[in-house]
Amino acid sequence: MDTKLVEQFRFFLKDSIRKRIDFSGTDQNRGVPAPPIEKPYPADAVRIDLPKYGKWSGIPDIGLVKAIRNRKSRRVYTREEMTLDELSFLLWATQGIRTKLDEGHAYRTVPSAGCRHALETYLCVVRVKGLLAGTYRYLPIEHQLLLERGDENIGQKVVDAVFGQPYPAQSAVTFVWTAVPYRMEWRYSLAAAKVIALDAGHVCQNLYLACEAIGAGTCAVAAYDQEAMDRLLRVDGKEEFTIYLASVGKRRS
Repeated sequence: MDTKLVEQFRFFLKDSIRKRIDFSGTDQNRGVPAPPIEKPYPADAVRIDLPKYGKWSGIPDIGLVKAIRNRKSRRVYTREEMTLDELSFLLWATQGIRTKLDEGHAYRTVPSAGCRHALETYLCVVRVKGLLAGTYRYLPIEHQLLLERGDENIGQKVVDAVFGQPYPAQSAVTFVWTAVPYRMEWRYSLAAAKVIALDAGHVCQNLYLACEAIGAGTCAVAAYDQEAMDRLLRVDGKEEFTIYLASVGKRRS
């Protein structure tokens, strides 16, 4: 094992980088406007309304203690479709906006360093009632889905991009989170990388707990072909790239 290389990568986990940054030179402190909290989309894009907070049907309240106790990675799913209400609930629980402060800041259902929220949520939909199979992007401001493209083979394409792990094709939907690093770099410069990774963990844990409420299971996926996943989502791999995935499906009672 290359001990020097190991130490170099361990440095990513530490906060020592903060001592090397002149924060007066960040774009935030230079007066550059904050990047928007949501990627733009074409005016003629196909958008699907999602049931709003408090308007969901069939979402039980199982209690936080029970959800934490039952939480585990689940890789086996039934063929049952997920409902749009259930999907809406999961999206709200993982990236929903409570209060929009301005174009660059919003309070959400998950914490984020400096209120920067550098993640975008994509969905690779296999079996969700009322939705075509394919790829979607969540629009948190509007609480809508943006249809990226229909694709009947999306489940298998995700499997291929995660080195053959089979459960994304068996799930109802796979959540894919991308990072838009400049949203965090605008405030933290080189210290952004660590906190983006921490934010992804916050989001995925909320997904685990929310799945317990709707009789679903999820399994986080951190092993994937970076370039293949970025191509699948049609992101550039530089200013936006895949950072984390999680398959979700209904489980047997």
